[in-house]
Amino acid sequence: MNLPTERHGRLTVAAMTALPVLASVILARVLRKRRSMDFRDRSVLITGGSRGLGLVVARALGAQGARLTLAARDREELERARDDLAARGIAAHISVCDLAIAEHTAAVVDEVVARTGTIDVLINNAGVIQVGPLAHMSESDFAEAMAVHFWAPLRTMLAAIPHMRRQRGGRIVNVSSIGGRIGVPHMAPYCASKFALAGLSQSIRAELARERIYVTTVSPGMMRTGSPYNAWFKGRHREEFTWFAISDSLPLATVDAERAASLLVDACRHGDAELVIGWPAKAAVVATGLMPSLVSAGMRLANDLLLPGSADPPNRDRHTGWQSLSKWAPSKLTTLTEHAAAQNNQIPHATP
Repeated sequence: MNLPTERHGRLTVAAMTALPVLASVILARVLRKRRSMDFRDRSVLITGGSRGLGLVVARALGAQGARLTLAARDREELERARDDLAARGIAAHISVCDLAIAEHTAAVVDEVVARTGTIDVLINNAGVIQVGPLAHMSESDFAEAMAVHFWAPLRTMLAAIPHMRRQRGGRIVNVSSIGGRIGVPHMAPYCASKFALAGLSQSIRAELARERIYVTTVSPGMMRTGSPYNAWFKGRHREEFTWFAISDSLPLATVDAERAASLLVDACRHGDAELVIGWPAKAAVVATGLMPSLVSAGMRLANDLLLPGSADPPNRDRHTGWQSLSKWAPSKLTTLTEHAAAQNNQIPHATP
């Protein structure tokens, strides 16, 4: 009988296979700890920092002593964000700029360096969301999404990287989306531009890592930041806003903004390569990798059964969430989104 010998042999092979894996895990954790950054007195630029996730991240970094610069287009929003932070004992500088304009991107980075002497952390968070059927989208919608989600981050990185090289290190966080990993119907401009940002981050990561400039790609799933009210909706805009706002409020399928910000800050601190936020987003990424045809069929089913059809006749008009309210949104179904909007400066003149 050779059963004990065979069992021993199998155990030996299993141990030999497991040891390299275990060693790799331990090494990765050691290296991650060595990359850890203390944010106290670090100069941090957050684009799209006036509301939503950007503002929540600013609160988290400010509480850790970072020197904050918030960049966005709307001065009133920025001033409200600064007041929000001041009420929490956090000082922040604000910069009014349109990052879709090439000259503004380099200027805001130069301004940060001139004022603080450095730029240690760049968080590319500015975003725009257009929701509606492809029939209602125009080339300008795609151009706008690319300008904000691809060209603006590229230009801010190109402006910041020389300074980070001189100071021998830095952190860059590019906030992509689960929509930058999986195509979502009725969000073609958004997804196309977020895919571009994710690809850019992945391609430059290895080049910059040797200079201790660590690039982190963050892909959140649905988050409760209150963003539907400031998104753009086309076609049957009230119906589009309704499904988007309700989806953004589902308690088990969405992530609290504070939780998302905490995970982002931790990934930035350790220079992690990628961060996918939320178990539905993680499951979707795995499913797409293993069963792309099945996921595609699911998206088609959702498009056919759950999403509004095109308006007849198709038009290119667009409306904000505020212009697209319906009997279902706001309602009890969107309570969490409304709360997040009030907390995160998505509502004009709202105070938490």
